[in-house]
Amino acid sequence: MPADLRRKYNLHPGSEVAVVDYGGVLALVPALTRPVRQAAGMLRGRTSLTRALLAEHRRERLRGR
Repeated sequence: MPADLRRKYNLHPGSEVAVVDYGGVLALVPALTRPVRQAAGMLRGRTSLTRALLAEHRRERLRGR
């Protein structure tokens, strides 16, 4: 892998990557070293799925289901 890409993506000897198939296109994706910690907060500020589900249940009750 070219040095400029290794620097850009912070890859070092021993870094793990995942090979992902995007419908005929293979991509090397840096593996998360601490997936839970790195994913923390990724949905913050977005629509609440719980709120949307409760609203849908209310609408169904009003329709008599």
